[in-house]
Amino acid sequence: MGNRRTHVTRHQWRISIMATTICLGAAAFAQAPTPKPSAPTPFEQWRNSRVSLYMNDFGELARYRDENARLKPPAPEEKRVVFYGDSITDGWPLPEYFPGKPYVNRGISGQTTAQMLVRFQQDVIALQPKAVVILAGTNDIAGNTGPMRLEDIEANYTSFAELARANGIGIVFSSVLPVHNYTSDAQEFFAQRSPEKIVELNRWLKTYCAAHRCVYLDYFSAMVDKNGLLRKELADDGLHPNQAGYKLMAPMAEAAISKAVGGAN
Repeated sequence: MGNRRTHVTRHQWRISIMATTICLGAAAFAQAPTPKPSAPTPFEQWRNSRVSLYMNDFGELARYRDENARLKPPAPEEKRVVFYGDSITDGWPLPEYFPGKPYVNRGISGQTTAQMLVRFQQDVIALQPKAVVILAGTNDIAGNTGPMRLEDIEANYTSFAELARANGIGIVFSSVLPVHNYTSDAQEFFAQRSPEKIVELNRWLKTYCAAHRCVYLDYFSAMVDKNGLLRKELADDGLHPNQAGYKLMAPMAEAAISKAVGGAN
């Protein structure tokens, strides 16, 4: 009888110890400070601010809809050209660099090739140009609308070319511009854009153009420095050309347009 009482007492003691341990662990867990979520980076803040836009007008078709409606069809001998792209095109004052030319700017800041593909019918084909100059890809590499494999970017370029060719529009594929990190304003843009991926995408663009009757506009080679980065004097923020940058690009674009218009079917 005494042994049974001893067994019960030891059993109860073990239960008590276990309960105490569990309680202490729970208390410690409850008192542990909840780790604060890290503050979003400026790039993450920017992407979050565009969620509503992406959900309601992914391609930003509204941007040029009214302007397109006001644009008259080209005259029979007019060699209209659409400059098509992201902020680098959007910020390019074409009349200043191509005075008197029937060149139409249809760039939209921040866009990726996926967005540009959505509006290609409205903002390029419907305008009946002789040629289109496409400058894109840098925002795809940055992930503006989400992670993008190079293969996916290349597929979008292929779609641009096939749509343009089917509508008798000459095609100019511009190389992706290099980037630099030489200024404080350039650090974030540079961090988002892998120079290695830029080189790899440009290599594919050049090869594609040679095989598919497109004109390759090689801005990269003219704008890169000995370090493989964008020449500092051509862009203050490491990404967007300044006046000197656009001044260098303009005659190169003009020469490429001449080739594309001559080769348009």
